[in-house]
Amino acid sequence: MDKEVRFSDDALQLVNRITSRYPEGKQKSAILPVLHIAQAEFDGWLPVPVMDYVAGLLRMQTIEVYEVASFYSMFNLKPVGKCLIEVCHTGPCWLSGSDGLLSYIEKKIGIKPGETSPDGMFTLKTVECLASCGTAPMMQIGEKYHERLTDEKCGEILDACRENGERVTHWSVKRIQNDKA
Repeated sequence: MDKEVRFSDDALQLVNRITSRYPEGKQKSAILPVLHIAQAEFDGWLPVPVMDYVAGLLRMQTIEVYEVASFYSMFNLKPVGKCLIEVCHTGPCWLSGSDGLLSYIEKKIGIKPGETSPDGMFTLKTVECLASCGTAPMMQIGEKYHERLTDEKCGEILDACRENGERVTHWSVKRIQNDKA
């Protein structure tokens, strides 16, 4: 990253509000919501300088931030496309056809899990349980669950994403504020 890493005023105010909930010296307990804010602020991913910045804000070791960010699939450690597609491949989804759905998506957009399309529109990930076992197979794009998917229904969703062209992320600072983080 070429520019100085710094949260917007709104994001920093939200971080301060969240960390104020914890006793002095226990700010690192706010790591998950602060990483969500960081990811929302920096194009949907967490480059090392951003994780270092978070570590400084929370007064914790950088390795602790790296460990948390690399453990959870909801955090991206490399740039992602405008539309992040997460396909659940846990047992119930797999039994209901998530492998076939994943193959369909791979062919439709021309990438494999962990890759981003050359135009920067789509990133494809497989993830563990998204807690929608009864409506499998399913995928998540941004905050929205898409359930009981067929190839046709999935194709329509992906076409709509491409047509819209907007960034679809899990979190935004505004959404986090509205959820009274």
